Amino acid sequence: MTETVSETVSGGSRQRRVAVLGTGIIGAPVAVNLSGSFAVRVWNRTRAKADALAAAGGIEAVGTPAEAVTGADVVVTVLKDGAAVLEAMEAAAAALSPGTVWVQLSTVGVTAADELMGLAERHGLVYFDAPVLGTRQPAEQGKLVVLASGPVTGREAAQRVFDVIGGRTVWVAEEPGAGSRLKLALNTLVLALTHGTAESLAVAKALGVDPALVVDVVSGGPLDSGYFRTKASAMLGDDYTTNFSLSNAAKDAQLVVDAAEQAGITVDGVAAGLRRSLRAIEAGHGDKDMAASYLAG
Repeated sequence: MTETVSETVSGGSRQRRVAVLGTGIIGAPVAVNLSGSFAVRVWNRTRAKADALAAAGGIEAVGTPAEAVTGADVVVTVLKDGAAVLEAMEAAAAALSPGTVWVQLSTVGVTAADELMGLAERHGLVYFDAPVLGTRQPAEQGKLVVLASGPVTGREAAQRVFDVIGGRTVWVAEEPGAGSRLKLALNTLVLALTHGTAESLAVAKALGVDPALVVDVVSGGPLDSGYFRTKASAMLGDDYTTNFSLSNAAKDAQLVVDAAEQAGITVDGVAAGLRRSLRAIEAGHGDKDMAASYLAG
């Protein structure tokens, strides 16, 4: 049973309030899990997605970011990219109280992470840059890996959120932005595994070999992994149910390429995978799971 988090107020107690901005593939289960421990109010650009969560009970849906953050102890952003996070938080700015804890879970890259930190400083928010590793199923199970960076002050409030949504929290640094930098390094590996699996199966098929044999040979050996099996199974079963879309994977790949260029290095594998993703997107597969890299041709 999840313990409800409350605080003492004038001799009584009230449930801590969390605002979740963004109720997509990750944001929706994050909000649902948090609702077991906090009073949760949600906003989403597409109102119907927020309303669907409210209809299930235990969550309040509102029409604007400002309404969502009013009276919140913690604001959680789970949006597509840095521009979307910046737009939502600027829209919420008038209703934000100095000292409010802001937990930023989206993958936004290096430049946007710095811009968001600047916004937090202007409004006196306690900012935690905390992108998450994991897709739909880990989010639903509360087993995301949180890559947190931010000040020691306010960590207790942030950690209460992380303990509900994640199976592990890695505190990267006290300086916000370090979490986003680590996330780009980890996404480099995720992209390599996804595109490598897709190309391995595609080569087998093109050369007249049953691609299922690739999985058979790898299984149980040093190249095996749960991730490899999951993506290979999706590709071979033509099941591209979206856990993380190919369009979002391409967005993340571009963030890696841009950050690497700023740092003075070249990421040939990520750049090639980005081109492969864009081919599949142009063929109409952008909303499918990133396993649709297999369909790039």
